[in-house]
Amino acid sequence: MVKIGILGYGNLGRGVEAAIKKNDDMELVAVYTRRDPSTLTINTEGVAVKSTADLDTGKEPIDVLIICGGSATDLPEMTPKYAAMYNVIDSFDTHAKVPVHFANVDKAAQAAGTIGIISCGWDPGMFSLNRVYASAVLPDGKDYTFWGKGVSQGHSDAVRRIDGVKDARQYTIPVPEALERVRKGENPELTTREKHTRECFVVAEEGADLARIENEIKTMPNYFSDYDTTVHFITEEEMKANHSGLPHGGSVLYSGTTSDGTKHVIEYKLTLDSNPEFTGSVLVAYARAAAKLNAEGVKGAKTVFDIAPAYLSAKSGEELRSHLL
Repeated sequence: MVKIGILGYGNLGRGVEAAIKKNDDMELVAVYTRRDPSTLTINTEGVAVKSTADLDTGKEPIDVLIICGGSATDLPEMTPKYAAMYNVIDSFDTHAKVPVHFANVDKAAQAAGTIGIISCGWDPGMFSLNRVYASAVLPDGKDYTFWGKGVSQGHSDAVRRIDGVKDARQYTIPVPEALERVRKGENPELTTREKHTRECFVVAEEGADLARIENEIKTMPNYFSDYDTTVHFITEEEMKANHSGLPHGGSVLYSGTTSDGTKHVIEYKLTLDSNPEFTGSVLVAYARAAAKLNAEGVKGAKTVFDIAPAYLSAKSGEELRSHLL
């Protein structure tokens, strides 16, 4: 059994918890929280809820810690910190800052003899793998990624961190004309702004400066500044009634040629009822890989590119070859 700890019990933490219940070789040992543990009720009976102070001892009886924080401020601090004590997994999704995050986690994990697999999810994560596979098979080509329509957890979290914001949801929406051109194999040159729009629904605190909040959203680097973004201010009641779900999805497309006039289009598509539950399922699969690899003596930071598919599966090599190859 792989003994798992979950750090953070928001939407993603609950998604990881749900995924663990679907995997017979996984055991949830504890949920760790920055809140008062006595105030937190989880969905798994008999599992301890503990303080992050317990984690800080470095002595918790877990094989892998799945860190369910936000990429804006939580993960850059938490993942290197806990990689110095435990094998860790995160879903860091600020693409532009992945190299720095990787280096920080690698330094801590190499020194501690642990493994830290970062940026596990569906993008970065499963989408990243499909970009690599397609470009390796068709070196003369171009990849395109379209997200949505759906709620982005990372972008919603970034908006909620703005002073004066009580709650927020951010929807990423593909531009239909751009998606259709790619599917036709036209290989268009598309700017970031031409591929997606972003739509934010924000519940502001009473008396907050709405103009300032809107400006901070639209000018936020790495999140909104390169997109046409629409901001709607709504009530808590409207948020609960119309934006309580967390659907998402998207497509990775790759268009390439193998000879003059011979085109190929590869598409990997996800349609997700629950973004956090699917992301949690990816994290749990990579937690299995982390436990296997660390048992073999592997250490340091890794990404999805470094993990062989067999390490993700609970099936034996013989079972994989017999049934899935």
